[in-house]
Amino acid sequence: MKIVITAGPTREHIDPVRFISNRSTGKMGFAIAASAIAHGHQVTLIAGPVSLATPEGALRIDVISALDMLDAVRCELPSADVLIMSAAVADWRPKEASTTKLKKSTMAPTIELLPNPDILLTLKPSKENRLFVGFAAETGDPLAEAKRKLTAKGLDMMVANDVSRPDAGFAVDTNLVTLLYPNAPAEHLPLLDKRQVADEIITRIEKLHNELNIMISSSSSRNPCNASNLTARLS
Repeated sequence: MKIVITAGPTREHIDPVRFISNRSTGKMGFAIAASAIAHGHQVTLIAGPVSLATPEGALRIDVISALDMLDAVRCELPSADVLIMSAAVADWRPKEASTTKLKKSTMAPTIELLPNPDILLTLKPSKENRLFVGFAAETGDPLAEAKRKLTAKGLDMMVANDVSRPDAGFAVDTNLVTLLYPNAPAEHLPLLDKRQVADEIITRIEKLHNELNIMISSSSSRNPCNASNLTARLS
């Protein structure tokens, strides 16, 4: 499979010095990329500003903002079998970004913001026969919001975790996740190293991809207008 993975935060610049961002370090996304490569898959890793080394064998594309990330994913999607959106994309961006540093003495006390596009929702019409996997980093009980996003975005799998936990949030090496599916029971994984979590995610994606291929093949064989049937009739 060709798998496109997004990782890390985005930065939405106010000026060349200041920006809006979040605490994501990209560790989970980079672990998924390393796992996918170890499983023999082709990986394109679209990374926000992080300080992690590129997993050996991955094609890395560095981006800064949410709009940059959307453009990169849109460019890579046509050749992809799977899109894994593990990046923590900023929800908002300044309406205007200054090209020079804003002085405190002249800077307004408020910043007008615009909503960033939801990348998975934006690309939903282009999903076709691809697998889309999302992440829901929430606080408290993440499942209700994760289920809503799973349905609204038409995802094949949602990875939910409570980032308020000291052992399962940003900048740590472990994670505690629940895997949600549209037509199957949720799976609650134990606390694992992020690479182990990544292996579990990739294994399940492989299973989903195999099931999807079987479904497509079965549907094609029942279609009297598919190319192989037409060829057989003509011969």
